[in-house]
Amino acid sequence: MSDSYLKSTFVEQLVEHVFIAEVLQEVWYRFKKTVEVLRAEVDASGYDVVLECNGFMRHVQLKTSSPDKNGSQPVNVALASKPSGCVVWVLRHEDTESCRTQLSYRYFGDSPGSPLPNMESFRFGKRTTKGKGGVKPTRASIRMIPKGQFATVPDTKALVERLFGLTFAPNMEPDDRSASV
Repeated sequence: MSDSYLKSTFVEQLVEHVFIAEVLQEVWYRFKKTVEVLRAEVDASGYDVVLECNGFMRHVQLKTSSPDKNGSQPVNVALASKPSGCVVWVLRHEDTESCRTQLSYRYFGDSPGSPLPNMESFRFGKRTTKGKGGVKPTRASIRMIPKGQFATVPDTKALVERLFGLTFAPNMEPDDRSASV
């Protein structure tokens, strides 16, 4: 789908919905729990969604790209003021034959209950448009986090374990399903 960039807002929203659906299914069917999902209208505070499960509230900034993207991702420093803030870089694998998007992940953050790692050493972001004099001004509220700082997460199961400290209990009966905590 080489023309995805022409509809980037649509693709972002599509991937966000697929991501939330994957997380909800994984937590419900594998861990017998529910996830509360809150969506931000604007991302001025550095996060796109808030996910709460297993006693942990995670403020998550979502980034999306094709798997071959290199470089870095711009991260709002305001995310560091949120408890358990993290960045999930969602890599979308578009399959035109099955008409589905498959996801894989990269993760920048710490364990549940811990703050976002310090970002002061990362370079400042720049505005995407040029200001007066043809220069792209620095954005002090944005840090560019290199791809190498993101941990590769193999699948949605590993991601929700990392986000919420969940442990798989294969013997748990459906009657043991707990409400969101």
